[in-house]
Amino acid sequence: MKLIYPAVFHNEDESVWVEFPDLEGCQSFGDNVKEALEGAKEALEGYCITLLEEKRKLPEASDMLSIKTDKDSFATLVEVDLTTRLAKQKSVKKTLTVPAWLNDMAVEKGINFSAVLQEGLAKSLGL
Repeated sequence: MKLIYPAVFHNEDESVWVEFPDLEGCQSFGDNVKEALEGAKEALEGYCITLLEEKRKLPEASDMLSIKTDKDSFATLVEVDLTTRLAKQKSVKKTLTVPAWLNDMAVEKGINFSAVLQEGLAKSLGL
């Protein structure tokens, strides 16, 4: 599951700190923009994983054009992919029923039923 949120990078006292306007309290910093971006990705991942674990809804991402910055700041999009991290979490077994013809076609094509179901559920949930 890929997530993209706008972040505001602030240059301050020879370092850079980052905030996510849509994610209260989600911040990071670095000695330069590259380090701040790496920290921002880690902060975004951890924040979103925590919300999902607590069964809370992920906030909608703001439109980048609505984000205002001052002369020592800039806004950009930060993307994280939670697929690997979420896959390592506890799984539960589900039994499902599909038409035989659909099963046969999927097996013939080597389709991973679990992966397709997970992707479909994530899409249906807007994740």
